Amino acid sequence: MFKDIFSIRGRIRRTEFVLSCLIYAAALFGSVFLAALTNLIFFYIIVITTWFAGTVFRITQGVKRCHDVGNSGWFQFIPFYFFVMIFADGDRRDNRYGPNPKYKEDHNSINQIGREK
Repeated sequence: MFKDIFSIRGRIRRTEFVLSCLIYAAALFGSVFLAALTNLIFFYIIVITTWFAGTVFRITQGVKRCHDVGNSGWFQFIPFYFFVMIFADGDRRDNRYGPNPKYKEDHNSINQIGREK
């Protein structure tokens, strides 16, 4: 989980996507809270930096989640597609974006049960 967080290659599960959104929201809320509480310019710079890095982080995680569902990363910019990324199950098999992150074991092993060696 959380490998190559700024790369758009591969697929991620719903759990990692939701956790990344929560981390982004918590970091942004915390920095805005500190900036509002202290009224120091330094914390406003931290807010801008957190917002920029967090937006890049969230978009790259969204691209990977779209890949898990089997769509292009551009789909995340469709209004309300966020709910599809949260609730839809990913492709069970490998797709053109990579292997299934949920099932890393061999899917053919179930077909070998009961067969002679």
